[in-house]
Amino acid sequence: MIKRAQARPEKVTENMRGGPGSVKISALATPEELLNKGRLFSVITLEPGCGIGTHEHLEETELFYVLEGEADYNDNGVMEHLMTGDVTVCPPGECHGVTNNSGSVTKLIALILYR
Repeated sequence: MIKRAQARPEKVTENMRGGPGSVKISALATPEELLNKGRLFSVITLEPGCGIGTHEHLEETELFYVLEGEADYNDNGVMEHLMTGDVTVCPPGECHGVTNNSGSVTKLIALILYR
């Protein structure tokens, strides 16, 4: 199976998890394609000033891979600066959030897997 970039479903969410601005989510795979072992495998696009608010993951792990750009990452209350190529892991029981405070677009690959 090949899923062409122009055919991928996209949605825009305002103030995602209480974060600033809008977040564009472009699905790479469905939960069924993840064999129901996860609920999200997507490209997340953050324009300057936009982000995902800090939130907790209970029965799942979320990973971000910084595909392009940079962002500020809240890792359980500790602020870290992410750059292209960095990977974050937020396991069950922990919290995180991410904001693009740079002057250019940031793209992340996000994967959420069930425990």
